[in-house]
Amino acid sequence: MDDYEAIRALKARYFRLMDTKDWSGFRQLFCDDVVIDVSGSGGEVITGADVFVDFLTDRIGPAVTIHHGHTPEIELLTPTTAQGIWAMEDRLTWPDGTRVHGFGHYHENYEKVDGSWRIRSQRLTRLHTDFQPGDSS
Repeated sequence: MDDYEAIRALKARYFRLMDTKDWSGFRQLFCDDVVIDVSGSGGEVITGADVFVDFLTDRIGPAVTIHHGHTPEIELLTPTTAQGIWAMEDRLTWPDGTRVHGFGHYHENYEKVDGSWRIRSQRLTRLHTDFQPGDSS
């Protein structure tokens, strides 16, 4: 598999493993010291793959989530580093009926570690988000 296809497959697994809540498999997609910036979505900057998985488990673990990534722009920088931008759409529904439907981009850096591509850093930017509050009773 060429590097471009390997990075596309990495991101496909990212979406599938997040949405199926396979947190153990999801953790394997990242460099140990990954930096994740979700401050543009009301979150924070998170350092460390284990910390990020814990953050997501707390934030979206109980929600039904659907994430789609489209139109990747991938640039190989060296034989072991790359960067990419992915258009994204997500839908999240929590048990109380709270719903979020968003659109934006993932900006990512990748590193090839022991022959496999991993996410080195990620920044989520949002262009539009629809929010519907759930039942507060």
